[in-house]
Amino acid sequence: MQRRLEKDWELSIGPDTVRLFILKAKALSAAVNEDYAGGAEHEVELDGEAHANHHHDGLAEESSENLTEEELRELINDLNVDEAAELVALAWVGRGDYDAAEWVDALAAARERANKRTAKYLLGMPLLADWLEEGLEAIGA
Repeated sequence: MQRRLEKDWELSIGPDTVRLFILKAKALSAAVNEDYAGGAEHEVELDGEAHANHHHDGLAEESSENLTEEELRELINDLNVDEAAELVALAWVGRGDYDAAEWVDALAAARERANKRTAKYLLGMPLLADWLEEGLEAIGA
């Protein structure tokens, strides 16, 4: 397999910025998946007098999860149109909708669908962090 040395494109969004999004998306995913991993870890146990003796810090957990999601949402909303389109195109390349050779097409499609709901769209992707990582790797950034 030959690797191209020259690129036909240049990212407006820095790869380090994308990596920050990846870290935030992983933290968000971990916060959500943590509750489901063990299955029984949040069950309430009752003693003989039928009182709940389980301490659940649900509000703190929920607040932490929402903070991470809100931070990521704000970061995405702060991107300019080109950067937001590139982030969407990277996710599509990472997901396999396009390959790296089709970067120009992926970017054009992402620009066509650009709207104020980019953050909602991206945060709705279940494997956003993985897809962004794979997209960066595919284009060699």
